[in-house]
Amino acid sequence: MEQEIINLLKSTNREGMDNLISFMQKSDFFKAPASTRFHGCYEGGLAEHSMKVYEILKQKVQTSIVPINIPEDSIIIIAILHDICKANYYKVDYRNAKNSLGVWEKVPYYAVEDTIPYGHGEKSVMMISEYIKLTNEEKYSIRWHMGYTEPKELYSTIGEAYKKYPLALLTHEADLEATYFFNI
Repeated sequence: MEQEIINLLKSTNREGMDNLISFMQKSDFFKAPASTRFHGCYEGGLAEHSMKVYEILKQKVQTSIVPINIPEDSIIIIAILHDICKANYYKVDYRNAKNSLGVWEKVPYYAVEDTIPYGHGEKSVMMISEYIKLTNEEKYSIRWHMGYTEPKELYSTIGEAYKKYPLALLTHEADLEATYFFNI
């Protein structure tokens, strides 16, 4: 999957993409979980989640009830990189749990270690922007991909963003579908 993601990102021909890919390879992006317990909670879950969001978003754009005129490179960048903020975000820790025999033992689990507390979508936009230039539609789609899981004080802002950039709404839907339909 790592090579497939790299090939997709390289196909965008964005200036600075090689440096972004290098960062991803040096980080734990390809080994990190997608979450600690909700979806894709296993090694490589983040990469698998990102690919599933790409597959779903690409289909959603093609079949949208409103025309979405967006180049393929934008779909790749939005979907593959929407959760790049989770690179170097999780760590393996240990806790006590009873095994099948009822004996206590130390078991590994993923814990959050947020060394850059800058939010979620906005953190992904910030990290990507250190390497490549994003279009406004890409920025909004990545920033607001969490949709109405954001604090309720932001709901009107999210609604305005979705009106202005329908692709942002489709990105949120693709993220939810990858999470809840595929548990990735």
